[in-house]
Formats: sequence, structure tokens, C-alpha cells
Amino acid sequence: MRIINIIKKIINLLNIDIKKYPNLDLRRRRKLLEYYNISKVLDVGANSGQYATELFKIGYSGKIVSFEPVKSVYKKLNEISKNNKKWTTYNFGLGNKEEEMLINISENTYSSSLLDIMPSHVEGAPESKYINKETVQIKTLDSVFNDVVKKDDVVLLKMDVQGFEKNVLEGAINSLKNIKGIQLEMSIEELYKGEMLFDEMIAFLKQYNFSLHSLENGYFNKKTGKLLQVDGVFFRK
Repeated sequence: MRIINIIKKIINLLNIDIKKYPNLDLRRRRKLLEYYNISKVLDVGANSGQYATELFKIGYSGKIVSFEPVKSVYKKLNEISKNNKKWTTYNFGLGNKEEEMLINISENTYSSSLLDIMPSHVEGAPESKYINKETVQIKTLDSVFNDVVKKDDVVLLKMDVQGFEKNVLEGAINSLKNIKGIQLEMSIEELYKGEMLFDEMIAFLKQYNFSLHSLENGYFNKKTGKLLQVDGVFFRK
């Protein structure tokens, strides 16, 4: 007991924050994936594979298909995933029509968006500022769904597309009936110009029989602590 107390004192002196892994959000997400027997995750807006890597770490044993349009970021994604037989990657983004678009590349890369960023976002997170642009290929999920999903797959659609969520969903209307769950970012206030906000997204998904099952903490203003964005996890009734 004395040794444990000494260790605790050292940890306090060094200001180290010890947390259980996975955290509560991840444990709840894992439980939902297990309960609904999710066997394939469509990882839209994969960046360099953070979400997929996290899923595998918490024990997800199904397959993941990742989509990332930015070439330099996709290169990192491909390198990380290449030795994992359960992980497939594609170098294009998803939206509501087939086209080429200019994507705004942020300094931190994961805030990159096809939409204009709002000043309040940059104020709260300076590393989200845009530093470059790149032409990327956009397809619809409906056009590729049958190529990446098999009949017996139980699918979760994950979107981390920085305000472009409604566009992705509009290009997936025919696919939604074959999708069991959805995880996506929902902004409480506008972070990207023209994005669909929290309450609007819940109402939109309700039209397609998806109900909210879980909320995960997301982006907040580092100066004020105000929560600006959460991840919503939905499942079809």
C-alpha cells in the first residue's frame, strides 16, 4: 500500500493524467457495434486512419472501408492500412454527385473541408486554418455501394467530412435502407458555411428511420470550453 501511495504522489507531482482505455465514449460505441452485429464500417473522411485504428484497438473485428480524397493524407492512410487484410482504402471523397471539387486543406489536415470554414472555428482552433487547396474526386455512395458492400454485411456508415455530411447522405439515399447504423459529426453552431446543424440532422435522419442512440464529445472552444460539435451515433429502427 505504501508503494502505491508513493506512486500516486509522484503522478500528482508530475501532473500526469491517468485514464482507463478505452474511455466511456469508446466503450459505449463498442457495445453498440457488438449489439447490432456491425461487420463492416464505411469510414468516410478517413484522414490518415485515426478512426479505423481506434476501432481495431477497442476490439472491433469486422472490416473497414476508408475513403480519403486528399492525396498526401491518403498516402499516409494507405501506408498504415496496407498490412491489414480487413482494411481497404480508396483515394476519393463522397458527396451528392460525381464531380471534381476544390477541397480546402487545413494546417492540421483533419479540419480540411469542401466548405468554407467559419471565423469562429479558426478563432477557437487556430490549427484548423486553411493553408492550401487541392482538386479532388467526389463520388456518391450509391454509385460505389455494391462494389464495397456484400449482401450479408451489417453496415455502419461513419462520416467525418467537416460540414459535408448532408451532401454525403443525399448521395446515399438508395443505400440507406441497407445501412444499419450511422456515426457522424454534428455541429451545435455553424463551423462550416452552410452545414446542417445538430437539431436539423436529427430531424433529417429521422425521416429515414434512424434514431439517436449515443452522443460522443467532440470539438470545443479551447479558450472558453464551450462545446461546439459532437458525434452522434444512430441506428435504424
